[in-house]
Amino acid sequence: MTETAPPARRGRRPMSERRRALQRLEISRAAIRLFRAHGVAATSGEDIAHAVGLSARTLWRWFRTKESCVEPVLSLATDAFTASLSRWPEGRPLDEHLLADYRAPDGSGPDDGELVFAVLRLSHSEPALRAIWLVVQERAEPVLAAILAERLGRTSDDVGVRVQAAALNAALRIATEDIAAATADGQEPPVDDLVARLSAAVRAAGHGIADPGPAPR
Repeated sequence: MTETAPPARRGRRPMSERRRALQRLEISRAAIRLFRAHGVAATSGEDIAHAVGLSARTLWRWFRTKESCVEPVLSLATDAFTASLSRWPEGRPLDEHLLADYRAPDGSGPDDGELVFAVLRLSHSEPALRAIWLVVQERAEPVLAAILAERLGRTSDDVGVRVQAAALNAALRIATEDIAAATADGQEPPVDDLVARLSAAVRAAGHGIADPGPAPR
């Protein structure tokens, strides 16, 4: 059952953006570890807050539901991909660039990559977690489109750019989900395996990205 937050209260002094992001990431890690150990239904928002030494009121100020706590860790997967795409050099196929450049999801936590995969394994039986993963993917798509638009000399609302961004986003989702399904819970997959799958998915999705032809008039 999805647990929702009570109405937010006001009056607290705002945190810096960086500190807030780090705190949200720490909550996210704790939530995923609890979900993995005890299940989503058996884990409350209060359990998550207690695990990181916060009040439940603070937790609910930052997250709408207990399931949405997984979002910061999941965002590491899309952040790693967009960072690599932004480093894509001229004259090199994207799939080859990823093989050399892509780095596994990392928020400076020792098991961040595995926590991403843990959520994806849980999402097969937890629709609320699946929904959060799809929201994270949707938010990444305009970022991918902006990077591609700059590279191709087009605008980010160009239909070709948007379709190509969606294709790359789908490649990331499929490769990440495949790795999650292929590894046991608690097992960190080899980085080479992840990168190879991602490169293959991008190669399948990326026809026309390097040389898209003239923009429609």
